[in-house]
Amino acid sequence: MEKKICIITGANAGIGEAAAGQVGAAGHHVILACRSKERGESALRKLRSNNIHISAEVMILDMSLQSSIHRFVRAFKAKYDHLDILIHNAAYFDISQKQAIKTTEGIEQVWATNHLGPVLLTNLLLGYLMASPNGRILTIASKGLVIMRHTKVDLEDPEFETRRFSVPKAYYQSKCAQIIYTYWLAKKLKETSITVNCIRVTNVKIDISRYPNISRFNKWLYKQKSKKSITPEVMAKTYTFLALDPRFERVTGRYFNEHNEEVKSSAYTYSEDEAEKVMKLTFSYFKEGAEENA
Repeated sequence: MEKKICIITGANAGIGEAAAGQVGAAGHHVILACRSKERGESALRKLRSNNIHISAEVMILDMSLQSSIHRFVRAFKAKYDHLDILIHNAAYFDISQKQAIKTTEGIEQVWATNHLGPVLLTNLLLGYLMASPNGRILTIASKGLVIMRHTKVDLEDPEFETRRFSVPKAYYQSKCAQIIYTYWLAKKLKETSITVNCIRVTNVKIDISRYPNISRFNKWLYKQKSKKSITPEVMAKTYTFLALDPRFERVTGRYFNEHNEEVKSSAYTYSEDEAEKVMKLTFSYFKEGAEENA
């Protein structure tokens, strides 16, 4: 078996950490792309305590900052000549947040992290994915969009400059944009060896201690919700399945649930006209040099 190179963003906890362990256990090299070196190294020690033979490393990456993404890509290209798997697991969703927060680069943090970051990182690594016999890109959306089925990308105000901010609205807008991006990119790359698919993550148990500022009611709510939630390890199995199973070598532009079944997204996300508008907006955020030759 040929050892694949896999990047998983946000791999220091939760589903990302579990997926890193599973991909590594399958005999492949995993790059834990984490914002915090300390948390990344802690996750790596945990992985190695469970499997001393795992091939893995930590590389620093803050998906909310384009400068960090460029640095990460330069560091990756200095070490490797191709990339087999790119899993966009990292996401920002602080349930205690009340107002929009801008990054140091001046972009609303949810939009920057959950949508702009994955698009930029993918774009900069496309040539390395093409150097793989079967480069695979996995984006991540949310089952919450089944309830929030009328969610669209606000082309005039994606960063909540003039409309009232809420974390759920910002989060689901960014995840809707990721589904649109998945379909759009799959069509752009249909003549290549790269596949692009999206995973609809269901309710997954979370470490509520990561949100010390949430209200008692929200703590109770999440406790009740967790009773019907699956573990990160179970959800990660879909990541691993779509990343590694040979049956998906030519499957692209699809949307899958936690049972590895293809599901449908909203009618809006399938519109090619809307996709062109969303992607035109997306690329307007990137400075020159965002092309794959960075």
